[in-house]
Amino acid sequence: MHYVYIIYSNSFDRYYVGMTKDISVRLNSHNAKKVKSTKAFVPWVVKYIEEFETRIDARKREKYLKSAAGRRWRRNNMGN
Repeated sequence: MHYVYIIYSNSFDRYYVGMTKDISVRLNSHNAKKVKSTKAFVPWVVKYIEEFETRIDARKREKYLKSAAGRRWRRNNMGN
């Protein structure tokens, strides 16, 4: 399985959208400052997860969530 996730940094009021095969390992990487784009904003918590059969489907959803339409979806469905 592949997962698309949205994590949130409460300290900086910031969201990050990503894709992985293992949510807990990936979250640990973010919080251990091993991900360049998120290391300045630790700590992160998982706010949303979607599961997909294929990497291709997960990647399509990740790209959507990173688009302007995806940000609108997040505001409408997650409150921010």
